[in-house]
Amino acid sequence: MHGFASVGECMIELSGQNDTQWHMGFAGDTLNTAWYVRALMQPDFAVDYVTAFGDDAFSNQQMAFLNENGIATDKSPIIKGARPGLYAITLTGAERSFTYWRNDSAARRLAENPAHLLKSLKNRKMIYFSGITLAIILPEHRQSFLEVINQCRAEGAQIAFDPNFRSALWPDHNLARELITQAMRSSDIALPTLPDEQALFGDADGQACAARLTALGVKEIVVKDGTDPAIVQFEGKQVLVPSVKANAIDTTGAGDSFNGGYLAARLNGIAPAEAASQAHKVAAHVVECRGALMPMQTAHDLFMR
Repeated sequence: MHGFASVGECMIELSGQNDTQWHMGFAGDTLNTAWYVRALMQPDFAVDYVTAFGDDAFSNQQMAFLNENGIATDKSPIIKGARPGLYAITLTGAERSFTYWRNDSAARRLAENPAHLLKSLKNRKMIYFSGITLAIILPEHRQSFLEVINQCRAEGAQIAFDPNFRSALWPDHNLARELITQAMRSSDIALPTLPDEQALFGDADGQACAARLTALGVKEIVVKDGTDPAIVQFEGKQVLVPSVKANAIDTTGAGDSFNGGYLAARLNGIAPAEAASQAHKVAAHVVECRGALMPMQTAHDLFMR
């Protein structure tokens, strides 16, 4: 088993400081996490982004961008006539809001061919996906997607999952609870965010969230809660890991970068509590930059010294 694969949607990101000038980039929750895993691992450690791309110029730019930054895309299908999803970020102070155009996104069909998806994810040391992955793939493909994840786990892959609940993506919240619970039962590492879990499951606090996930069989749990301490639960022990003070100018990608920092640390053999401390440091630096993706070399230089 070798390498890390992140499964989800790479989108076109529009960001800017005024109403008429926009900067185009590429991002998405699972892509952001893969970005920081790539930055925090040695160059010979394989990092793949598994999705579905279109055959248009923007999709070609996405693939070139990822490949140039050491994230492989060759295991992802290219769907004729498809195109990427798009979102625009608007900021009020450091807080962001999003407008999406993604109904025709190629990534919605990433589980269209389960045999191809399984082949794409074979022999991975770790596979990561999110509740957004589950939400955006076509509804008729969700069960086959989870079956592929379960098969990979049975063959030795470690599965990491962030529920990353976004209400607008789940018109049926009962379905969201059902599918996210299924995904949790298939996971070795859970990376929930407390306000999301409270919105969907009604957890009273972080301890209640951790207890619910433990009852589902998850062995390693990190409950994130913004600038409040993270709850890390592993091997029957629970530790509070304080966040790191930051001068935030843009909170886009904060949780995703935390996940990337945590998973990279765990892949490097660092214990869970120390891994969460590293993850807080990564997120603190990211929110001091504009956009979800800190320059790859900058992230590498900050944390691989």
